[in-house]
Amino acid sequence: MAEGAYIPQAQLGRLASVVAPGKVAVLYGPRRVGKTTLIRRYVRVYAPDAMVVTGEDIAVREYLESQSVAKLREFVGDRRTLVVDEAQHVRQIGLNLKLLVDHVDGLRIVATGSSSFDLAAQTGEPLTGRKTTLLLLPLAQLELAPVESAHETRTNLQARLLYGTYPEVVLLASNERREEYLRELISSYLFKDVLQLEGIRHTAKLTLLLQLLALQIGKDVSISELASSVGMNKNTVDRYLDLLEKAYVIYSRYGFSRNLRKEITKNRRYYFYDNGVRNGLISNFNPLTLRDDARALWENYVLAERTKYNLYTGRYATSYFWRTYDRQEIDLVEDYAGQLTAAEMKWSPRRVPRVPGGWRSAYPESTFQVVHPGNYIGFVTNGGEDGQLRIATSSSFKFVDSTFHFR
Repeated sequence: MAEGAYIPQAQLGRLASVVAPGKVAVLYGPRRVGKTTLIRRYVRVYAPDAMVVTGEDIAVREYLESQSVAKLREFVGDRRTLVVDEAQHVRQIGLNLKLLVDHVDGLRIVATGSSSFDLAAQTGEPLTGRKTTLLLLPLAQLELAPVESAHETRTNLQARLLYGTYPEVVLLASNERREEYLRELISSYLFKDVLQLEGIRHTAKLTLLLQLLALQIGKDVSISELASSVGMNKNTVDRYLDLLEKAYVIYSRYGFSRNLRKEITKNRRYYFYDNGVRNGLISNFNPLTLRDDARALWENYVLAERTKYNLYTGRYATSYFWRTYDRQEIDLVEDYAGQLTAAEMKWSPRRVPRVPGGWRSAYPESTFQVVHPGNYIGFVTNGGEDGQLRIATSSSFKFVDSTFHFR
């Protein structure tokens, strides 16, 4: 892919489908994931006559903060589609957008913002029943698959484990430039939304907190231990973790249980939405052959890709990990439409993996899948149903054609 090329974004069609007269479509996401690119493409393809403005423009804010129906009508004029980029900069944006859709017949509105906790607070109550929210994340393999061959995908896998999938990272030609971009992203953008929130001033401690999480991928995280290591109280660490989740830097998973006494449910595990950000925080872009965390990189990458797959395809599964006190565990458990799906991530399986006995006994109607470099594409682009195994049938299986089958 050439630098500057456009990679079709999965949320483009979804955005076009939810934009409607009298409604507001709100697009969230971390900075630099392509929200502005997406709305430009939306305008070009679906709404060439749209009025496109940015909340960073003081003249725009003068109108959009006015709470005056007359001024708001004057602002949009005869346009019937209004796009407000960086809408979090507009005070009481939700109330003003409500006034617009209530008093300008047939008006369609798209608003974007990176500060989910800020923009959500402003648009939530005023736009109840009038808005649809969409989330945009770093590029998904689901989006990359149509523009690269299977060979290119295999070739690019190591780069994605090391440098992630922010759009500019994917399009840059050299690893040196990718590293430079990620360092700039982390220093200039990663904490910008969090630091703008009142009372948040400890950039160094936020960085340390994330570095500690980066070294605990796939492990249960103790908030008390984090607090002790960072030099904060437990409540402050909890608050910072919540803000980092709302800024789409990290996300958490709880343990799964349906009341089996041996199952652990109180602890959380944390993952990064992007491997490049994770590696940039610990300043480690060494090739996989020189690392001892390839397993963690693989787990983080596949789980983030699965999260994006579920999000972009409307598969609203609830995701967990599973672990027992006798150290049986599974990386991912999904509860979707009453069906349990379990998946274990293996970067380099050297032994024939088995379904954990505790899981097999407790959830015999679930499916189990081992996700490895030979079969992950299906898991993150079409659901991977062909690789799933009904565990009630047997407890052993073998490697055949890059997927696991019962024998």
